[in-house]
Amino acid sequence: MYTIIKKELRQFFSGMPGYITIGIFLLITGIIVFILPESGVLDAGYASLDSFFSLAPYLMLFLMPAITMRSLSDEYRSGTFEVLRTAPVSIRDLIIGKFIACFLVALLALLCTFVYPISISFLSTDGIDTGGIAGSYIGLMLLCGVYASIGIFTSSIQQNAVTAFLIAALICFMGYSVFDSIAAIEGLPYSVGYYISQAGIMQHYQNISKGYVDSRDVVYFLSLIFFFLYLTIQRVKAR
Repeated sequence: MYTIIKKELRQFFSGMPGYITIGIFLLITGIIVFILPESGVLDAGYASLDSFFSLAPYLMLFLMPAITMRSLSDEYRSGTFEVLRTAPVSIRDLIIGKFIACFLVALLALLCTFVYPISISFLSTDGIDTGGIAGSYIGLMLLCGVYASIGIFTSSIQQNAVTAFLIAALICFMGYSVFDSIAAIEGLPYSVGYYISQAGIMQHYQNISKGYVDSRDVVYFLSLIFFFLYLTIQRVKAR
């Protein structure tokens, strides 16, 4: 598995596309945090990263599929998948290794954003909400795990990397926001709307972002990750 992880990381950072993908993500988040008048902390006048953490899940809708879209689709297209099947590594270890590599790339991108709370803490006179920020970062890490597992799955069903990217972005968007949109329909009973919203990702992410990490929210994210990885393993075995 370690060999698979190392291979994937080396492949991602072997050319400019990998660096450009992370660079664009950091550029956009930097503009959101410091420059845009609607969300920038300099114009807002108070030390808060709420705008960043509310928009980051939507940015991850594009970052994670961009990271994962070539994981298996390129193996299919180039014919190296058949070589991997003859290697002394199981299908499960192959999929988990690719997932861990993609997840590590996402963690690297998040690690680079740590400069935002550090900078804001120096600009603030009253300090920052460290509990809320820590919870939001935990929520983003779990969210990246879910998005990565979805991206790996869509890459396993498509030989075209661009198609895998689009399908992954669509599934991630639907999983994150559609359930809350349905739950907010006027006239829907509150109890029904509550359970519908609990089925979506947004509600659990927002719960963790408040600084209180509930085990139920963590189990929800881990269940989604295991579910899509299981689907990927079964899909690859069937192929």
